[in-house]
Amino acid sequence: MPFRRFVETGRIALIADGPQKGKLASIVDVIDQTRVLVDGPASNVPRQQIRLNQLHLTKFRIKFPYTARTRIVRKAWNDAKIDEKWSDSMWAKKLQAKEKRAALTDFDRFKLRKARSRRNKIRSQAFFSIKNASSRNGSLYGKKKMAKGGDKPKVKKAAKAEKPAAKKK
Repeated sequence: MPFRRFVETGRIALIADGPQKGKLASIVDVIDQTRVLVDGPASNVPRQQIRLNQLHLTKFRIKFPYTARTRIVRKAWNDAKIDEKWSDSMWAKKLQAKEKRAALTDFDRFKLRKARSRRNKIRSQAFFSIKNASSRNGSLYGKKKMAKGGDKPKVKKAAKAEKPAAKKK
């Protein structure tokens, strides 16, 4: 599968390392094979050089001239609504969920574990009731004909009357 995210002017990248970690920035210029000039006007990332191994390239790209000034980058950023697109992406949602999990207290983790246990118990009971019903009516293993009881509940037979006393001779 060919690459779809190239290091190019206008590519939006997530900073993965350093003091600006977790912020979005746009690539303004490629300095050399390992460094780029970035600018993040909406995310308060100052114009600076950064190593490519500190960036994660996103699928978003904005159009502006080569080595454009910050105000031009800001205008292109706002016109493309990058902040809204980023917050709607699965990547941003996963990062947000990761931060939320990291912020859980011990008691919150305990409550979460108990809630999952309760949910799984309900799910298992529902699964086994459906499985038992389908095995009774013969649809579990692809059988075409109905089993003897069908899907009806089984009725317990009444106790037989006691046998008469010993036979007379």
